[in-house]
Amino acid sequence: MFDTLKALGDQLIAQTAPTPPSVMQAIFSLLALFVGLSALMVGVTRNLFHSLLCLVATLFGVAAIYFMLEAEFVGVSQILVYVGAISTLITFAVMLTKGMMFGGTSPVNRQSLIAVIISGLLFVTLIGVLTNIPWPAGNEIVPNDASLIAGLGESFVTTYLIAFELMAMLLLVALAGAILLARDRK
Repeated sequence: MFDTLKALGDQLIAQTAPTPPSVMQAIFSLLALFVGLSALMVGVTRNLFHSLLCLVATLFGVAAIYFMLEAEFVGVSQILVYVGAISTLITFAVMLTKGMMFGGTSPVNRQSLIAVIISGLLFVTLIGVLTNIPWPAGNEIVPNDASLIAGLGESFVTTYLIAFELMAMLLLVALAGAILLARDRK
């Protein structure tokens, strides 16, 4: 009788014991922690240039997560568009605002407390929404060929043409504005 109880207890412990995370889960957790901390540093850092560097780190971390999820096209697009183009434009803007770079303005204003309260409420709301959504199981098999990227390209020039063109115009105007601001006035 005692042996049967011991065997049942051992079996129950074996069934309910937590399994260690896989290598992919550990890498994802580290990447998510890196992205979360660097995104937090974007808002917390008092120096504008350091905040920009943290933003670049956040965007690289998101690209790494895309690569880990086997979305290479989206990862490369993330690096080219956001890390390359957008970060360069923001760097131009930061470098051209010399007063903010060298402490000519105060990094703290009267809206800091309100911003912290609203951010906290938004965080709690998002956690509540995300935990109460019945997420699908995701048992779909994604095709591993060029038709997936070809379909994405086709939808860019058919269904999402206006949004794609507007994004291109926005980048062009931002680049022209950065060049206009950076040129010599002499």
